[in-house]
Amino acid sequence: MSDFILKASVRNDLGKGASRRLRRANQLVPAVVYGGEKGAQSISVEKTAFYKAIEDESFFSSVIKLMIDGKEEQVVVRDLQRHPFKPLLTHADFLRVDATHEITINVPLHVTGEEKCVGIKDQGGELHILANEIAISCLPKDLPDFLEIDISNVELGTTLHLSDLTLPAGVTSVDLSHGEEHDNAILNITKVKVRVEEDEEGESAGDEDTSAE
Repeated sequence: MSDFILKASVRNDLGKGASRRLRRANQLVPAVVYGGEKGAQSISVEKTAFYKAIEDESFFSSVIKLMIDGKEEQVVVRDLQRHPFKPLLTHADFLRVDATHEITINVPLHVTGEEKCVGIKDQGGELHILANEIAISCLPKDLPDFLEIDISNVELGTTLHLSDLTLPAGVTSVDLSHGEEHDNAILNITKVKVRVEEDEEGESAGDEDTSAE
């Protein structure tokens, strides 16, 4: 679990107009924090540290220390809203977490061993990643930055599923908790598809020769 700290302040000037003014000031990002035994609270997050944090993939699967006017809240990111064509965050949603309660969150899936993979290196296959992230449930202290699967020994024609993942202690797959029928495929190694294009010129030449006879 990575350590991220964001500074924020309570936002009393509410509404769409207030949010626009906040964004135009270009120093704060409007946000809301909710969940737990407290009510939802509108806040403003310092932009510089926030923008730097979202460049790190693990930020989205980490418990974040949110300092609101000096008071600490443990949160995870639930949603980020972005400008449709500018590289700007327009709003963020944070969910409070409790050390004694499990949270459900998506974490990235990292595939390793591709350069050694039997099915690719020796058997001429290609890798198809079918899931880039996995939904898990765990206590905040057990939250991994990502899940990893090594495909070094995976052969051509093989499909790996959620059940093939080795999950850290205390971590469970949300989908698998619903039954074996939810053991979704996460990647496979298949034959390289070769597209054979017809030689239209050759066909045309053949037609002309036939007609000439």
